Amino acid sequence: MANAAKVEPPNVRGTHERKLGDIVLRTYRRSLDLNEIEPNPLQPRTGPKIDARLQRQIEANEGVFEPLLVEPHPEKEQMFRIIDGERRWTNCGELVAGGKEQYRILPAEIVDRTLTDDERLRVWVYIHRQRKEWSARDKENVAQQLVRHVGKASAADILGASIGEVDKLVDTYALSSRFKQLRDPSSAITWARELQGITKKLLTPEIIDAVVDKVERRQITNSKEIRQLRKILRDPIATDHFMSRDGDIRSALLCIRPTVTEPSSASPTLAADLDALTAAMSRHSWRSIEQLKGDPMMLDRIERAEVLLRDLKKMIKSD
Repeated sequence: MANAAKVEPPNVRGTHERKLGDIVLRTYRRSLDLNEIEPNPLQPRTGPKIDARLQRQIEANEGVFEPLLVEPHPEKEQMFRIIDGERRWTNCGELVAGGKEQYRILPAEIVDRTLTDDERLRVWVYIHRQRKEWSARDKENVAQQLVRHVGKASAADILGASIGEVDKLVDTYALSSRFKQLRDPSSAITWARELQGITKKLLTPEIIDAVVDKVERRQITNSKEIRQLRKILRDPIATDHFMSRDGDIRSALLCIRPTVTEPSSASPTLAADLDALTAAMSRHSWRSIEQLKGDPMMLDRIERAEVLLRDLKKMIKSD
């Protein structure tokens, strides 16, 4: 995007310099009407902007305390675009819509030119890093925008992170966009972060697809459950069960083969048979087991198995 031509601001005594990180802006102060201002479509902060608490603060201060930082609109004359302050602008708009016209006029600090996309992002990141108020998803979002506009190395420099950390932020943001059926859309980043915590050797595209599908079908309802995949994916039987349509975290954990010591007696086949029995039983999902509730024939079979295992335990157990 080409920069708009620099125009001397009318009816202003002069501009002053404002240093934001490695960028120095020339700005001047002026009051603007809400309708003279538009939000930036590349605003890194996502999620709802309307905030009842912020509105109460604005009313308590009898207006916006901190001026909005804006730039000349690159396509509309006599209009300005927000660099920082979209939440203040949005909530003043809400107050005006509620009949409180006194909040229509906003204090603004106006940059004397339109910034480039990468300059705008650098300024936004610097301001929000200083305030320490951006959410995790904001950081992931701005990371992927910075990479797109200025490359990984510059993005890492702006964010104060390593290139590897930037890669992870970008991957996590892309992954979070796949979780679309959550009750709270803002929690998508939490699900993505939990998945990213699994080693790359285990986290194949097929596993990611299965997790996204099971979350959409409400088979997995808590993002912390994802941590159990670190155990499940190391066991082939448990993994196969999890990948099945009815498999979930809970039932897959039951499929993990117990770690057993080598039998010291001359009966290795018995130990193998017990392991095979445990694995075979664990492959049945909770849903299929629930369908057998009250089945007299199945209960009789379980009782006979219990008797056999109890007797076996007594024979092997040392005195």
